[in-house]
Amino acid sequence: MMAGGISDAKPSTPDVQQLADQMKSHIEQKENKIYPVFNAVEFKTQVVAGTNYFIKVDIGQGKYMHLRVLKPLPQMNEAPSLSGYQTGKVASDPLNYF
Repeated sequence: MMAGGISDAKPSTPDVQQLADQMKSHIEQKENKIYPVFNAVEFKTQVVAGTNYFIKVDIGQGKYMHLRVLKPLPQMNEAPSLSGYQTGKVASDPLNYF
């Protein structure tokens, strides 16, 4: 994969679930909802000045959410941040750049 390109979708890993978990409270606050189910199922990455993670999250009852999380370069010594998210998704919706 070249810098700037988006990888193919891969099954979620514990590290990706941890990134999603770190963003959960931010999303709950923005949406004014509590998500008892918040399971990362797959992800794509994009190398930028750090790494963008596009994460498909199962939020229960057949509903999904897509997250975009920026994980800065290690030398930046900054926490990952939520760059955006999309609601109203289903399992068959592909992860695309947004």
